[in-house]
Amino acid sequence: MSFLGHLEQLRQHLIRSVAGALIAAALVFYFKEFFFDSILLKPTKVDFLTYRLFCNISKLWGGEVFCLDSMPFKLVNLKMAGQFGMHIWVALIGGIILSFPYTILQLWLFVSPGLRPEEKKYSGLMISSSSLLFFLGVFFGYFIIVPLTVQFLGTYQVSVDVQNQIDLSSYISTITSVLLACGLMFQLPVLVYVGTKLGLLTPQWMRKYRKHAFVVVLVIAAIITPPDVASQILVTIPVMLLYEISILISARIVKSEQSGQSRVI
Repeated sequence: MSFLGHLEQLRQHLIRSVAGALIAAALVFYFKEFFFDSILLKPTKVDFLTYRLFCNISKLWGGEVFCLDSMPFKLVNLKMAGQFGMHIWVALIGGIILSFPYTILQLWLFVSPGLRPEEKKYSGLMISSSSLLFFLGVFFGYFIIVPLTVQFLGTYQVSVDVQNQIDLSSYISTITSVLLACGLMFQLPVLVYVGTKLGLLTPQWMRKYRKHAFVVVLVIAAIITPPDVASQILVTIPVMLLYEISILISARIVKSEQSGQSRVI
């Protein structure tokens, strides 16, 4: 196929991916009450699952440090079209998240004609693994990072004379950015798998630059989490664990390819 032919194929798959995301976005837009009241705004309530879990853990230690009686802030809308704009924004982000498996499927359908038959048989595993890791990252962000962010930034005060009235757009943008960032960070093993298959990564290179990767992860964790050490550690630990798993994946791929070449020789 010519270069223009590949571009046409890519365009078709991109159109299908966008169409899938728009259909999912329409569902999110229609079920407004569920996605806003039961999901996005739930971390602003003291009965949120994570807050109750932290409270029970602190009670086991003989205190109630993490127990909340109320959230000392209020969400407000300061723009005429603010709530409608946030409704559309949440629908789009929700559509991207919900349609992620379909987007990965379209990407795989685009690259699969260039793969060998033994590589194509792992298509189901690749798509399911990538989707599972993405949603695990989203759930991790929602149940761990988002509550810590809301509790820290929402309750922080420089003075008791200053009340927190947080704009809805600021709250929603913070939540959605955390969810997307965590979902994408959990794609590390998949990216390493592809990079190793393409010859761009090796386990030796990843082991050599392990310390550099640790610094990069710390920087990313500092960006997407509130400015406290505990939150950064909570993000860094699972990502570095995925990094170590990725090294094992890369090593296994390299070993498999070397053994295949030796059999051919």
